[in-house]
Amino acid sequence: MPGSGRGDVEAAFALSARRFAAAVRGCVVVLVSAFGVLGVSVPVAVFGVVVAGAAVDWWVAVTGRAAWAGLAAAVLRVVVVCWAAGQSEWALQVVTMTAITVQWEWRARVAVPVAGLLLAVHLATGGGGVAVVVRVVVECALARLGFALARRSSRRVDELRVRRAELDLAESTSVARRLREREYLALLHDTASSTFLLVAAGGADVSKEKVAEYARHDLSVLTSEPPESRGPVDLGASLAVVVSRVPLAVDARLPGGVLVPAPVALAVVRSVREALSNVVRHAGVGDAQVEARAGGRGVVVTVTDTGRGFRAEEVPSASRGIRGSVVERMAAVGGRAAVTSQPGRGTTVRLEWSGA
Repeated sequence: MPGSGRGDVEAAFALSARRFAAAVRGCVVVLVSAFGVLGVSVPVAVFGVVVAGAAVDWWVAVTGRAAWAGLAAAVLRVVVVCWAAGQSEWALQVVTMTAITVQWEWRARVAVPVAGLLLAVHLATGGGGVAVVVRVVVECALARLGFALARRSSRRVDELRVRRAELDLAESTSVARRLREREYLALLHDTASSTFLLVAAGGADVSKEKVAEYARHDLSVLTSEPPESRGPVDLGASLAVVVSRVPLAVDARLPGGVLVPAPVALAVVRSVREALSNVVRHAGVGDAQVEARAGGRGVVVTVTDTGRGFRAEEVPSASRGIRGSVVERMAAVGGRAAVTSQPGRGTTVRLEWSGA
């Protein structure tokens, strides 16, 4: 009988083969015997043995258990039929059908000796000569070959499934690593890099107190842990915390009950925080507006200021401010971000997550 160490598909195939072989053997042998007893004068008890053996075959097919009992019943049935009508075509059909189906149920170390035993019983009861031997051997060999090829195919399917699972895991790990790296770079820009650039650009005009305030804020952001929950988060409440911590007069329109997954809330909150930090550092105004609203199954958040603005085409391609801290961050959670600005007309950052 097939041993352990198989994959799911191979194991399912082996079990199905055993059940199918037993069911086919039981049905075919009964059918052949029903016609055989009409042409051969045999005791009625012989047909009773055939039916009893078929009952064992069907029980093995239904339950998938007691395969040894099914094999013993099959061999006993061949012995009885050959004893009663060894020289008939009926006996030969019973022998060949049993020998073939055994090849589907058992490993070669069991199936081959059993097939040899069945052939020997048939020959010993006067059931033909060399032609019969060749016929049984060829049919058993073909059955064995067909079973081996089918089993090899099922094993190959298992190997491909395992390989696919390994590739999926590797891809997921790689994607997660890239997302972590991207988020780290975005956070680094949001905090330390932006502060360094501000100090470099402002020179003596930037007070020590302001630098210290920025540094404390940067340290708080870099050392804070993202939420572990994957459940829904109230985006309005999360944004209210961000708004309360920026040195701006913010007109916040943040309705409650706008729930989004935690990763989406984290991306939106950090994008809004970066947008407000840009207002503080670059817009030259002391106020801004933040609005969140439900949009279908998703959410739309806008951050608007009336500051000095800028031309998007003049932003250096190496800058990660808008691209890394806003656009890519939203894209990583399946959202979108758009930044529109004109010199002297302020800036609007639109964040959208569709909920798909």
